[in-house]
Amino acid sequence: MAAPLELSCWAGGWGLPSVHSESLVVMAYAKFCGAPLKVNVIDNTWRGSRGDVPILTTEDNMVSQPAKILNFLRKQKYNADYELSAKQGADTLAYIALLEEKLLPAVLHTFWVESDNYFTVTKPWFASQIPFPLSLILPGRMSKGALNRILLTRGQPPLYHLREVEAQIYRDAKECLNLLSNRLGTSQFFFGDTPSTLDAYVFGFLAPLYKVRFPKVQLQEHLKQLSNLCRFCDDILSSYFRLSLGDG
Repeated sequence: MAAPLELSCWAGGWGLPSVHSESLVVMAYAKFCGAPLKVNVIDNTWRGSRGDVPILTTEDNMVSQPAKILNFLRKQKYNADYELSAKQGADTLAYIALLEEKLLPAVLHTFWVESDNYFTVTKPWFASQIPFPLSLILPGRMSKGALNRILLTRGQPPLYHLREVEAQIYRDAKECLNLLSNRLGTSQFFFGDTPSTLDAYVFGFLAPLYKVRFPKVQLQEHLKQLSNLCRFCDDILSSYFRLSLGDG
C-alpha cells in the first residue's frame, strides 16, 4: 500500500477551500488527478515556525513549493497532464511563467502590501489561524516576504522604490488577466474539457482574488468584469470542492 500523502496548508474562508494561492494550486491539482491527499489545515495548534506552506509529507519525504509538490505527485503516477500534447506542455510552462511574473506580484500586493487590505483583512485572518505568540510575528514576516518577492520579481532595489512600480504591477496584472480570459474563451478549461496543471495554477491565483472581500479592490474589480474567468473559478469550486458559491 502506498504511503499516505498529507498536505499542510492554510485554511479556507469566503467560500474557498484555502485562501492561500499556493495551497490552492496543490489542492486543485490533487483533485484534478485523483491524488488521495489528507489535508491538514493550519490552526491555532500549529507547531510550524514559518509560513512556508504548502508542505507535502509522506513516510519518507517532505516536499514544499507547488512546482516541486506537483512534480512529486507526477512521479507517484498522479498526472493531470498525461493527455496534453508536447505543444500544450510547452504552453503550460510559458503561461505559468507569465502568471508568476505578471499576476503574482499584484496578488501579493493586494493581500500583503496594500495597507487597508492587510490591516483589515489579511493580517487579522492569518493571525486568527496561528497560535500565540507566533500570531504576533508571522503575519508581519509574511508581509515582508511578499514585499521582497514583489521587488525581486520586478527587479527593483529595496523598499523606497515600491510606489514607483505599483502602477506598473497592476497594469501588468490586468493585461495578464485579459490574456487569460482571451485564451480561455468559452472553453471549460484551458486545454478543453479536462483540467490540467495550468488550470490548477490559474485557479490558485485567481480564486482568492475573486472571493476574498477587500476594502481596496482595483484588481478584483477588473477580474469580475471577465465573466469567463469568474465562471471558471466557480465551476472548479462547485465541481471539485463542492463549496457554496454564495460567498463570492
